[in-house]
Amino acid sequence: QVQLVESGGGSVQAGGSLRLSCTASGYTYNRNCMAWFRQAPGKEREGVARIATGSGNTYYADSVKGRFTISHDSTDNTVTLQMDNLKPDDTAMYYCAASREYSNDFVYWGQGTQVTVS
Repeated sequence: QVQLVESGGGSVQAGGSLRLSCTASGYTYNRNCMAWFRQAPGKEREGVARIATGSGNTYYADSVKGRFTISHDSTDNTVTLQMDNLKPDDTAMYYCAASREYSNDFVYWGQGTQVTVS
């Protein structure tokens, strides 16, 4: 059974930093995609950052480029989102997601962790 367990959310003032982590278990893919999405109240879910675990290639939404950094540790299959210079618009529930191998379709999801920037 695949599980994605997130941690690291919280409340911070504008300009501050938070670090989100997500550890995946229950699969042994070496070349899939892992990502962070977010959804604010009344808004659609949006992709924030994505990483290909085989190549290390990354993608960022324009709204977070230069402020967020996504990374993956293959030793424990953990994806991390370092968020710096946070803004009130970054306030949302953040979800970790993973695809199957050689796929960009995100089929596995975490339970979400709240980030609040005031």
